[in-house]
Amino acid sequence: MQKEFGQVYESLSDAIFRHCYFRLSDRERALDLMQETFVRVWDALADGQREIKNLKSFLYKTAHNLIIDEYRTRKNTLSIDKLKESGWDIKGEDKTEANAEMSIGVEKILKTLDQIDGKYRDTIIMRYIDGLSLKEIAETTGETVNNVAVRINRGLKQTKELLEDEK
Repeated sequence: MQKEFGQVYESLSDAIFRHCYFRLSDRERALDLMQETFVRVWDALADGQREIKNLKSFLYKTAHNLIIDEYRTRKNTLSIDKLKESGWDIKGEDKTEANAEMSIGVEKILKTLDQIDGKYRDTIIMRYIDGLSLKEIAETTGETVNNVAVRINRGLKQTKELLEDEK
C-alpha cells in the first residue's frame, strides 16, 4: 500500500499543488495544503474505516475542503496581482509574438475569472486548468454532475459577457 501511495503522490502531487495554488495565490501555503491533503488521505487509507472508490477524486475533495477552511480563516480571493507579486508571470521571457499574444489573452481571461462568482470560477478552474472530468468535479464539490455542468456553462457565459463588455 505504501508503494502504491508513493506512486499516486508522484503522479498527482503537482496537480494538487496547482489546484491549491490557483485558489490561494500563495506558493508556501499551497505547498502546505498539498502536503496536508496527502497526509489526511494516507491517514484515511491507513485506518481502513472508509472505502475510497476513486482516490483522485478523494484527493481533490480533501484539498478542496482544506482550501475552504483556509478561505474561512483568511477571507481571501484569487487575485492576478497577488500571483504576479509572488513571482508568477504568465508572459514568461522568451516567447514568440504568437505565444505573447496568447499569453496576453490567457492573462485577460484569468483577470476576468477573478471577477465572476466564486462557485463558477472554481468549477471552471477545476475543469479547464486542473483537467478534471465533470464526475470528478461533482465528487470533489459534493454537487451533482448536472449542477457542475450548469455552473461551468453559467461561468463561461459570465466570463464571455465580461470579455465582450471590455471590447
